[in-house]
Amino acid sequence: MRILPAQAGSGIQFRRTDLDDFMVEANERNIAKVSYATSLMKKGVLISTTEHLLSACIGVGLDNAIIELDNLELPILDGSALPLVEMITRVGLRRQRRRRSYLQVLQPVEIREGDKFIAIYPADGFSVSYRIDFPPPIGVQAIEVSLMDGQYAHEIAPARTFGYVEDEKTLRDMGLIRGASEENAVILSRAGTIRNPPLRFADEFVRHKVLDLIGDLALAGRPLLGRVVADRAGHAMHTALVQRLLRDPSTARITVSPAEPADLETVPAVETGLAAGRS
Repeated sequence: MRILPAQAGSGIQFRRTDLDDFMVEANERNIAKVSYATSLMKKGVLISTTEHLLSACIGVGLDNAIIELDNLELPILDGSALPLVEMITRVGLRRQRRRRSYLQVLQPVEIREGDKFIAIYPADGFSVSYRIDFPPPIGVQAIEVSLMDGQYAHEIAPARTFGYVEDEKTLRDMGLIRGASEENAVILSRAGTIRNPPLRFADEFVRHKVLDLIGDLALAGRPLLGRVVADRAGHAMHTALVQRLLRDPSTARITVSPAEPADLETVPAVETGLAAGRS
């Protein structure tokens, strides 16, 4: 995978170098399979497990980039967004001569599925309130965090993905987690044990759900101005919220930042990349 600079206003785009440089834009029109991860598809070309990278882009304020891949799935690395944030930070960001635009929420949008819930409400900044309820040893965890004050890199990016060892066979039978190991996830048992300690946060699990949410909401195509509230939601509900926002013009509008009059789009100063096995 390589991250390259891109033209102002182009957003985040994926380039499949193994398929004649076919481009797949990271936007809601290309949302495809959404289950245990968020994937994009355009004309049959798939980009799998996009949420961690897109989350890192939003977290560091990267607006425009081309992500080159030689396979269908992004590297999972350590299961968090921290290595991606470090890659981008290492090469730095360059401002471009275009004002950054935001999607400003104008009225509440709420989605319920049984006891699951996700909503976004008007606000001047971007914040997330998330609650999860999993079997032991996780239980109930909740967090509220603002994403407009630089907290992302320290408070959200290091949180790793997680899974229960009892679900491993089912997921592998579905063709998922083919490269999963204790190097790229926190492995749990419903008996109450945790492998791959120590946890990076006491509430690392809900922080990772926030990480995923930020990446999924990036498919709106620009940063959001709104307050997101989620209760036991997941990738499918995250992306459904994006689609609901964009398909009803009364719910949101495109605007420049009210707080940053000189807010400009950014691009990687130079290309950066890595080589890694499949996730």
